[in-house]
Amino acid sequence: MARKKESILKNKTFGHFVAGGFYFVLLFALYVAATHMNYVWKWNSVPKYFAYEKKVELDAPFDGTVKVNGDKIVITNEDGVKKVIKTDGYKIAVKDGDEVYEGDTLAYYTTWTSGPLLKGLYVTLEISLYAAILAFIIGWILTFMRISGFQFLDDIATVYITIIRGTPLLVQIFIFYFIIATIFNLERFVAGAASLGLFYGAYIAEILRGAIQSVDKGQTEASKSLGMNYIQTMGYIIMPQALKRALPALVGEIIALVKDSSLVSVISITDLTKVGREIVANTFSPFETWLVVAAMYFSITFTLAVIGHKYEKKLKAKGGF
Repeated sequence: MARKKESILKNKTFGHFVAGGFYFVLLFALYVAATHMNYVWKWNSVPKYFAYEKKVELDAPFDGTVKVNGDKIVITNEDGVKKVIKTDGYKIAVKDGDEVYEGDTLAYYTTWTSGPLLKGLYVTLEISLYAAILAFIIGWILTFMRISGFQFLDDIATVYITIIRGTPLLVQIFIFYFIIATIFNLERFVAGAASLGLFYGAYIAEILRGAIQSVDKGQTEASKSLGMNYIQTMGYIIMPQALKRALPALVGEIIALVKDSSLVSVISITDLTKVGREIVANTFSPFETWLVVAAMYFSITFTLAVIGHKYEKKLKAKGGF
């Protein structure tokens, strides 16, 4: 029987070429549109928002006359009071006999320091990590409450999940920060991380519950016939299969958590989004700033997606954990 000829539209090489051409045309169109805008691009100012050279200075403690003695500076005021200042590692900026006033620079050195974008990135990663840990803890607790067989635990977990999933995350952040955090005197960082963790814990609980219940009940019965107790059955039989099935959805939720962490900027947590707003307010460079911020968020989520995909392939090759 003759092999049916493959349609060119289903050819991978042709498909990659067409998709690449589409995005090339799209980017070129955006570039042309941008060149016709009445906007001055300032890409050269972007690097300093990642790292910049900071000048650290030694200032004069009072008005007086300077005398340089090796790696020391001696200042003498009108009343004869002297002050010796050590300048190890500093570059001296004054000479013998100079008259200085309080606050004048006596010596200085320069050092590279992280800019606002890197500091904002660190806060975003930190709050996402704490929120993810809390979300998984809450998710596991809610999952076992749902499948415990005790009706009161199932009802408590169901009501929690329904309320959390039925209200916007932004509203929950406001409620937690202005009410709960105020009552218990919590810092805004704790309030932001807790809000994210409580929100995504409800979604993770439903993912885990669905994955556990998707495992055939016959395997539970088989494990019982082999003399396994409930903990052994869950640990060795059910959970490895459930986690393998839930992994793609769990990775998706963590990626969504990282993106939604931008909402904590509304309670003045200096994450990437808040840093971006501050840079725009100071420089009036919205296009460059938000494109860079978007690229930084994408780098985080893309890395998580790649790690999740590789781990999923590893589990698939092994047939589970």
